[in-house]
Amino acid sequence: MSRPVIEVESLSKRYRLGQFNARTLREEVDQFIARLRNKQAGKVGELSGASSEFWALKDVSFSVQPGEVIGIIGRNGAGKSTLLKILSRITEPTTGQARVRGRIASLLEVGTGFHPELSGRENIYLNGTVLGMRFAEVKAKFDEIVAFAEVERFLDTPVKRYSSGMYVRLAFAVAAHLEPEILVLDEVLAVGDAEFQKKCLGKMGDVAQGGRTVLFVSHNMQAVASLCDRAILIESGRIVASGPSAVVIDDYLRDADEAARERVWNDPADAPGNERIRIRRVSLTSEGTDSRRNLTTDIPISIDIEYWILEHCARMAVNVVISKADGSEVLEDWSVAEETWRERDFAPGLYRTICTIPPNLLNRGSFKVSVIFIDTLLVKEIYKSDRFYHFTIVGVEERDVYWHGNFLGPIHTPLRWKTTLVDGKPPPFLQPQIIANQ
Repeated sequence: MSRPVIEVESLSKRYRLGQFNARTLREEVDQFIARLRNKQAGKVGELSGASSEFWALKDVSFSVQPGEVIGIIGRNGAGKSTLLKILSRITEPTTGQARVRGRIASLLEVGTGFHPELSGRENIYLNGTVLGMRFAEVKAKFDEIVAFAEVERFLDTPVKRYSSGMYVRLAFAVAAHLEPEILVLDEVLAVGDAEFQKKCLGKMGDVAQGGRTVLFVSHNMQAVASLCDRAILIESGRIVASGPSAVVIDDYLRDADEAARERVWNDPADAPGNERIRIRRVSLTSEGTDSRRNLTTDIPISIDIEYWILEHCARMAVNVVISKADGSEVLEDWSVAEETWRERDFAPGLYRTICTIPPNLLNRGSFKVSVIFIDTLLVKEIYKSDRFYHFTIVGVEERDVYWHGNFLGPIHTPLRWKTTLVDGKPPPFLQPQIIANQ
C-alpha cells in the first residue's frame, strides 16, 4: 500500500473562551476597563485573567490514501472546520500532528484568498499563486475557470461588488481547475444556486475519478453518499465513526433524527405559542414500528401534535406544511377533513392531533415540518410555530431490482403500470433483414 497523503495523529485543538491577547493600545485600555468592572462586580476569576477552555478537537487520528474521497460529517460546532483549518495550515494544533504530502488547495469559506479591491481576472491569478500554482499553470486553465464560474461579464469588476454566489463560483472554479494533489472543501456548495451545485458535484466527481484526494465537509448527505467512498463522523471534537459512507451516514441520520424527531414542553409557560394556544409536544414516528427505526419510503409516518387550547375556540384546524431542507414546500394539508371535530367547538384543554403521511409518497431526503393553527370561521391564523421539526427518509432496505440511486423530486409515488404483448411478429421493415441473417 502506498504511503498516506494525510496522516493525523492524536490531534487536539484548544481554545480559551473570554480571553484574548491585546495587540494595540486601545485593546489594552479595553482589557483594563473590563478588569476594573469585574473587580467591582466581585468576579475574581475573570479579574485574574482566567477563562474557560474549549476543546474543538480532542485526540483525533486517521489517515487518507492517495485518490481517496473522504466525507467529513457532523453537527454544527462538531469540529469539522477546525480540522480542515489545521490541515490547511491556517491554524496550529494544541497537541498532536498532521502530515500532509502534496500540494493542497483549500476552499473553506466564500472568497477565501480573494482581495476585494482586485478584479475577478486579477484574483484568479492571485488565488492560483496562493494555492501554489505557477503563472503558466493558471494561464493555461484561465479560460476554463472563467467559463465554469460564469462570470465573463464581470471579469474586470472588483470582486467586492460580487454577490456571495459569484464569489463562491469563482473561488470553487479556481480551486477545482488548478489540479492540486489534495482538494479541501468546507460546505462551499451551500451558497450557489441549484444549477451551480449540480455543476460543482459533477466537477468534484471528475476530480475524484482523476485520482486526486478530496476532503469534503457537507450537510448534504446525498452528495456525500454519491461522491465519497468513505466518511468520518465527528461529534464534540472526536471521531465517533469511520467507514463506508452509507454506513456512517445511516448512523449519523439515525442519531440526529432521534434527537430532532420529538420535542416536548411540559410547562405551558415555556411552550411555543401565544395567549390562545400552546404546543406541548410534536413527534414524528414510523407508524406501528419501533420509534428508533429509520423512516423509510415504504412505511407510513405519523406527525403527532399535542397542544393546550387556553381560550374557547368556536372552530379550529391544525395545518401541517412539509418542506424540503432548502425551504421549498412539498405539500400542505389541514385537519378540516376530520369529521369528528369539523363542526364542534374547542373548549380549553389538552388536545392531540395525529396526521399520517401514507407510505410511498415522499421520496428519500431530508424534510421539515411546520405547524399552523387556524381559526376556520374567521379564516385567520391563530398561531404558526416558528420552530421546524426535522426528519429524514432513507431508501427501502431491500429492493427487487438493482437500483441504489434516488428518484427525482421530493415525491415518489408508485404509479399503476401495465404491459401487454400486442403482436409477437417483428415489424415488416425488419423482416427481410431478419430472414437474411437467418
